[in-house]
Amino acid sequence: MTVRVLIADDQELVRTGLRMILTAQGIEVVGEAADGAEAVELAHGLRPDVVLADIRMPVMDGLEATRRLAGPEVAEPIPVVVITTFDLDEYVYEALRAGARGFLLKNAGPALLAEAVHAAARGDALIDPNVTVRLIETFAGAAPAAAAPPSSPLTEREKQVAAAVARGLGNAEIGRELHVSLSTVKTHLESAMAKLGLRNRVELAIWAHERGLRR
Repeated sequence: MTVRVLIADDQELVRTGLRMILTAQGIEVVGEAADGAEAVELAHGLRPDVVLADIRMPVMDGLEATRRLAGPEVAEPIPVVVITTFDLDEYVYEALRAGARGFLLKNAGPALLAEAVHAAARGDALIDPNVTVRLIETFAGAAPAAAAPPSSPLTEREKQVAAAVARGLGNAEIGRELHVSLSTVKTHLESAMAKLGLRNRVELAIWAHERGLRR
């Protein structure tokens, strides 16, 4: 099934480049927005599978647009992948707390861009490998929302998956390391996050890092 994407970026040249890259990867671009407010309006009308949003945009920035499209209070969220030239940890964490399903730098390359879009469309999350581990180390011990005690103890396998996430591994890499299927990895991830009351894999990674589970 073709993934439908809405692009939000205030630079026309960037939007054109992203459209060309996505189209070449077999992804359908159903709309473009030049600011965050337009992105929210178009997304509500078009209901794309994924919104690809820049952070710094006029009228409404990408972080606020992400909150309105994918935040925890949104009844019918639309997956958002944030893509930016600004390699700032604060942006990464705020984007993910706002509900983003991915975070990429604009120099990530076509393959990683397509992978992030497909991951978001199927309910997974992908963060640029260049920032994942550094982000965890930066915010471990200082995350705004610490995990509550688990509603029930994590299984040994769930702890292993959390430890692998904290090392920056993607779902496919975790599956190969633990000799389990992708669907099994996703099940363990969702179960662990639900037990801990966490909303994304970065928060899970921080939880694992703070408890010395990265090994």
